[in-house]
Amino acid sequence: MSDRDSGDGPEARACTPHPVVSQGFDDSVELPYGLKIEHIRLAMQEFIEFLGFINGQLNSRDYPRLEALLMPANFSSLVGELMVATIPRYCGGIVKNRYHNGYPDLLPANVFANDAVQHSDQGIEVKASRYLRGWQGHNPEEGWLLVFVFDSNRPSDAGKGQAPYPFRFVQVLGANLTRDDWSFSGRTGASRRTITASVRASGYAKMAANPIYRAPDS
Repeated sequence: MSDRDSGDGPEARACTPHPVVSQGFDDSVELPYGLKIEHIRLAMQEFIEFLGFINGQLNSRDYPRLEALLMPANFSSLVGELMVATIPRYCGGIVKNRYHNGYPDLLPANVFANDAVQHSDQGIEVKASRYLRGWQGHNPEEGWLLVFVFDSNRPSDAGKGQAPYPFRFVQVLGANLTRDDWSFSGRTGASRRTITASVRASGYAKMAANPIYRAPDS
């Protein structure tokens, strides 16, 4: 019987994510649009419960956990999308941007028709990443950026001998950035490289100065 089947092996134990630690939140941080620490905590906890349930179901059928099954970028997108979908459940001051691929992800409530806008400097862009810095977007943007940093296995870990371990949120940072806080990498000539913008050191300093959550052992 495999570890996933047995219910007590390392893969099965890794199905239960680390809980969000209440003591890791900083009540003194700045947050916009009526967003509060408790709203973020509840959204994070809801994701933990969701992932634990899904991974338990996958394990019962001898499948890898979701974070070890999806491509890393796809799993990061899933974390971010679920944060975007969940935070407005707890915070009445913001709504999900209903414009397909609209920017930013979250909008102030009762401002835009049908809660949809293609582009605005009002609202909050949400990202999830395994990396502690160097976060990227498609364009330099003016406005709030909220980043959920997490740690988890990747699909490639099994081939590298990396043991299974549970998902956890490492930190959450947020700040109001200007375009000067981003560096832009466009295309030249016939290049097909993806256009990206990266948070500069100045932007990271603003984010790090507003530490919404830090896991106690991170």
